[in-house]
Amino acid sequence: MSIPVVTIYSRATCHLCDVALETLTSLQNQHEFSIEKIYIDGDAELTARYGEQVPVILINGKNHDFFRIDPERFTAAITQL
Repeated sequence: MSIPVVTIYSRATCHLCDVALETLTSLQNQHEFSIEKIYIDGDAELTARYGEQVPVILINGKNHDFFRIDPERFTAAITQL
């Protein structure tokens, strides 16, 4: 079984993105997953797709959340993998 990959699409000066990353990092103490952080700044395609919703969280490439992470919802999703 492979370790789940949690992707966070972010901007360099995004407070909500920083909070989301802190939440994910704290959840790594309870669940095994890796975090991939991708900045959308300077990427026209990613900015068009995610620009107004960052942070956007994907679990194994599937949309999970945007703006804020609900730890209970995240835990339920990650443990179902």
